[in-house]
Amino acid sequence: MEIELPWVEKYRPKKLDEVFGQANISQRLKSYIEKRNVPHQLYSGPAGVGKTSCAIALAKELYGENFSQNFLELNASDERGIDVVRQTIKDFARTLAFNADFKIIFLDEADALTRDAQQALRRTMERYTQTARFILSCNFSSKIIEPLQSRCVVFRFTGIPSEEIEKKLKEIAESEKLDIEKKAIDAIIYVAQGDLRKAINILQGSAFVSQKISEKNVYSVSSQARPEEIKEMISLALKSKFIEARNLLDKLMYEYGMGGEDVLIQLYRELLDFDEKVLNNKKKIELIDTVAEYNFRLVEGANERVQLEALLAQFMK
Repeated sequence: MEIELPWVEKYRPKKLDEVFGQANISQRLKSYIEKRNVPHQLYSGPAGVGKTSCAIALAKELYGENFSQNFLELNASDERGIDVVRQTIKDFARTLAFNADFKIIFLDEADALTRDAQQALRRTMERYTQTARFILSCNFSSKIIEPLQSRCVVFRFTGIPSEEIEKKLKEIAESEKLDIEKKAIDAIIYVAQGDLRKAINILQGSAFVSQKISEKNVYSVSSQARPEEIKEMISLALKSKFIEARNLLDKLMYEYGMGGEDVLIQLYRELLDFDEKVLNNKKKIELIDTVAEYNFRLVEGANERVQLEALLAQFMK
């Protein structure tokens, strides 16, 4: 019996032309394939924007049926010490490629590597350039030491544009025979914030509930509130209607299952989106400063329920 793959894997690009939202990067990578010459690379950018997909698609186009013998994928957040560099990576890098000029070692979440491991990796990259090329992937390039960055061609990935996410969601919905509303697509785009992997996961989660995907399903599956509900809570607090605002907070936390930080992040997003006539920039700045203070308290371990209610009380002032 064939195992049904998660949709993020089922619809993962197999070629660089199939990568969504990173046309410039795909074009540059294709030129490496044409010349059969790949330098060391560093992919930097937020989650779910195609870093891993580009690395795998590049290797598949380069090696064809010899892909598995010549491509090693490691997650540095699992094995982040110096031993993985000295053993696993070095053992793979020192052997000759199979029917190819060199192997590719893809190190995902490389910013999780310790500084010692990064220093050891620098020497390995220098020593085995003839037999192996490295692709490092990270969320924050500032966490990669300068000597490693200088040895790599840096590719900076950006969030996937809304129209590209919409195009991919419609493509998957058609393939899976889903009936998806326009408002549901807009809701997925709002929740995903440029993360295509998250968007696809939300779509699959919603499809488990019903073949007809509605806006309500999307917000329920993603454990997020509708923007209108967050704005209403802010408006009630600003009008000194504390009990009503508190009741709406109850609904968000218990019906949607939102955590304290989830509520704060959505509060921050909706404050920025408030109409200028309702909330001028000066007030927005003051309220965002307050949200930042309470976010810090939650990160430090304060009780989220008490802090969120205190935040609503601060808004009333």
